[in-house]
Amino acid sequence: MAAEVVRAVVFDLDGVLVGSEELWDVVRRGVAAEAGRPWPTGATRAMQGMSTAEWSTYLIDAVGVPAKPDEVAATVIDRMADQYGTWLPLLPGAVEVVERLGRRWPLGLASSSPRRLIDTVLESAGLAQWFQVIVSTEEVVAGKPSPAVYQTVVQRLGVDPLQAIAIEDSSNGLRSAATAGLGVLAVPNAAFPPSEDALALADVVVDSLDEITVELVASIGVSRAHSP
Repeated sequence: MAAEVVRAVVFDLDGVLVGSEELWDVVRRGVAAEAGRPWPTGATRAMQGMSTAEWSTYLIDAVGVPAKPDEVAATVIDRMADQYGTWLPLLPGAVEVVERLGRRWPLGLASSSPRRLIDTVLESAGLAQWFQVIVSTEEVVAGKPSPAVYQTVVQRLGVDPLQAIAIEDSSNGLRSAATAGLGVLAVPNAAFPPSEDALALADVVVDSLDEITVELVASIGVSRAHSP
């Protein structure tokens, strides 16, 4: 009975399944440094969850990289792809949690990565077949914290957001999922922990992917169904 309250689970990618937040930061900082631009305070957190169009524009407008957005985006994405080709930083328990929850519920993916990198990660990790719906923020009107990417995923999965659980790590991701109406399971990023106000939006907070069981996800659905 409990599991029936949840009809789908939606994963974030960066910081949840793959430890790439630090890598994104290194690559973007490198682009700024090559242009002779200092890294502004708060730039790293500001770009977490942004779509490709948003962060490439941010690197130009806020950081001062002298290039066009599509040029900056191509440079960063190419370097990320090269890094993934050398080493894919899957987080401990990533494959297992996808398979564990995927055996029980349809899975979606709501990612701020460009589709090229999403496909690279999922194919390399052997996880692509577990996801019925995959949406990049490139494909919606705005990146996280906008709810657009989560709204699109649950719509394509054909489920009510109230019956879906999101798994997120960052402030903007938590805000995005909560605003879209999904239940939220937080796995805070150790390197870039979410703000307290964003973390407060989560129904449950865990320290590792190994703690995310079918029973835990189902219990979130039950709690939400019984809340006023």
